[in-house]
Amino acid sequence: MSATIIKNARIVNEGKIIDGDVLIKGERIEKIANNISETNATILEAGGRFLLPGVIDDQVHFREPGLTHKATIYSESKAAVAGGVTSFMDMPNTVPNTLTQELLEEKYQQASKTSLANYSFFMGITQGNLEEALRTDNETVCGITDDGLYFNKEDGILANYPEFLDTLFSRSNTLIALHCEDDAIIKNNTEKYRAIYGDDIPFQYHALIRSREACLEATKRVLDTAKKHQNRLHIFHVSTIDEALLFDNTTSIREKRITAEACVHHLWFDDKDYERLGAKIKWNPSVKEEKDKRGLLNALLESRIDIIATDHAPHTVEEKSGNYFKAHSGGPLVQHALPVMLELHHQGFISLEKIAEKMSHYVAEIYRIKDRGYIREGYYADLVLADINNPWKVTPENILYQCGWSPLEGQQFQSKVVKTFVNGNLVYSEGIFNESSRGMRLRFAKER
Repeated sequence: MSATIIKNARIVNEGKIIDGDVLIKGERIEKIANNISETNATILEAGGRFLLPGVIDDQVHFREPGLTHKATIYSESKAAVAGGVTSFMDMPNTVPNTLTQELLEEKYQQASKTSLANYSFFMGITQGNLEEALRTDNETVCGITDDGLYFNKEDGILANYPEFLDTLFSRSNTLIALHCEDDAIIKNNTEKYRAIYGDDIPFQYHALIRSREACLEATKRVLDTAKKHQNRLHIFHVSTIDEALLFDNTTSIREKRITAEACVHHLWFDDKDYERLGAKIKWNPSVKEEKDKRGLLNALLESRIDIIATDHAPHTVEEKSGNYFKAHSGGPLVQHALPVMLELHHQGFISLEKIAEKMSHYVAEIYRIKDRGYIREGYYADLVLADINNPWKVTPENILYQCGWSPLEGQQFQSKVVKTFVNGNLVYSEGIFNESSRGMRLRFAKER
C-alpha cells in the first residue's frame, strides 16, 4: 500500500490550526502527529503552508449529458481539483433532465469513468415524477432537487407550489434541496422593465427583476411548509440578508432540520459590478446589494447560513452574449471558489478555520457524508495544500473551464492552491495533473 507523509503543514481543521505531519496510506489518513516517519513513504514538504480538508461543493452544473458543448464531467472536475474542490454534487438539469432512476445511474456511470473528483448527483423532482423521486436511495444519492428544472414553459420551481411541496415533505425521508424565487413577482417585474427598455434591459436591473422580494416571499413559503413536517430541507443560494435572518442559529449543525447556503458570487460581487461585467454576473438568484453581500458573510459567521457553494454553471461565450433576454444566467466558479474565500480571509472577513467549516465540515454534516469533510485519522485523504502568500492573476491561459472564460478574469488573488489530494492520490500539483486515478461515489448515512 502506497504511503505519503505531508511534513510540516499548518493543519486547518475543526476550529483550530495546528502544526504537524499527516500520514496517508492508500486512500485514507493513517496518522496525524509531529515528526511522523514511515519506511518507503513519499515525503511531501509542506513548508509551513496551510493544509485544509478538500472543499465539498454541493451545487454544480457539470452539463453532462446533453450539454457537453458547455462542459463535461471530466473538464469541470479537472477545474475543480485545481481549485481544491475534491467532491461535488451535480444538478439534474441536463438533457434529458435527470428524472428517472435509470438516468440518474447513467450519470454515476459516466462520472466513474471520467471524474477526477469524488461525485454525487441529485435526483430531479417535478410535479410529474413524485413516485420515481421517492425511490431515491439515501445511502448512495445526495438528495432530490428542483434546481434548474421547469415543468413547462409557463410554470416554474416547486417553491411556487406549496400544496405539492406539502405532499412531498409528508412522504419523503431524504434531503430535499430547493431553489426559492417567486415566479409571479419576477414576471411582474420583467413586464415592468420590458415596457421601459424593450429587450435591451440594462443588466443592473436583473437585481430588481429577480428581486429581494421574490426571494424572500418564496423562501418564507417553503420554510412554512417544511416546518410542518420537520423533514430535511436545504435551501440553495440564499442571496439576501432578509432571507438569512429567517434561519435558526441556535441549533447545532447535526440537529438542524433546515439548512441553507450562500454562493461565492453572492459573497464577492454586488450590484455595482453589473456596469463593469454585465451578463457575466447574471445569475439566478441575482447578485444584489452590498448590504446583502456583507450580510451573508455575517450570517455565515453567525451560523444562520451553514455552508458555501458555487452554483457553478458554465455557458459558452456566445450564450452569455446578446441582450438581457438572450444572455443565459449562470457562470463558472468551481476553480476559483477557494481562492475567493481565501481573499476574503486576507481582507479580514473570515478566518481559515471558518472557511474549512463552511466549505468542508458542515457540508459533510448536512448531507451525512461518510468519512469525508475533515482531516481525521481513518477518513479519506481529501486534502488541499494552499499557499496564502503566493500572488497570481486569473487569465485566459490559466482558466480550466471548458467554456474558457470567468467573471474573475483579471482578478489578482494572494492565495494559490498548490496541491490537491483525492482519496490519497495527488491529483493536482502546481499546474500538473495526475489523471491515472478517478474519484469515488460519495456515500451517505441512511438517516437524514
